[in-house]
Amino acid sequence: MPSKPTPLTMDAVYAKPGYLFRRMQQIAVAIFVEECRTFDTTPVQYAALVAIQTHPGIDATRLSAVIAFDRSTLGSVIERLEAKGLIERKPASHDKRVKLLYLTRAGAKLLRDIMPSVDRAQARMLQPLKPADRKVLMGLLAQLVDLNNEVSRVPLRAEDALEHLGRAE
Repeated sequence: MPSKPTPLTMDAVYAKPGYLFRRMQQIAVAIFVEECRTFDTTPVQYAALVAIQTHPGIDATRLSAVIAFDRSTLGSVIERLEAKGLIERKPASHDKRVKLLYLTRAGAKLLRDIMPSVDRAQARMLQPLKPADRKVLMGLLAQLVDLNNEVSRVPLRAEDALEHLGRAE
């Protein structure tokens, strides 16, 4: 006699890692936006600004690889940062169609000013955990992200992108 199927409950969703990762992403973005509200900056905009400051003259394709963000969506992020006066695009000397990205003075100032808010946001995300658990969680998350990098829609390719940066001009 066939066994009776187990009734489906919301645990089929709530107890799964994908759901929990998605919820934590929602929470992380909400905390970041709340802490950084006076700067009108999203987490992706912040990451792009840091990458542009770290690698002046990076192009959008390499920026996409460095921050592991979809290239087609990144275009609108770059447009918003440029409209806010935080970055500027300059044509590459080797190919005028390629636009290289540079932080403006306003962008550099924003990064200096936003850092305490970003630090508070990051601390708030982990605050409910005991310090030892925070360290374990961060280690496990870093391991999961690294081991699953290749299945991402946009794998992190920072090294590959940056090895060509010096030759971009």
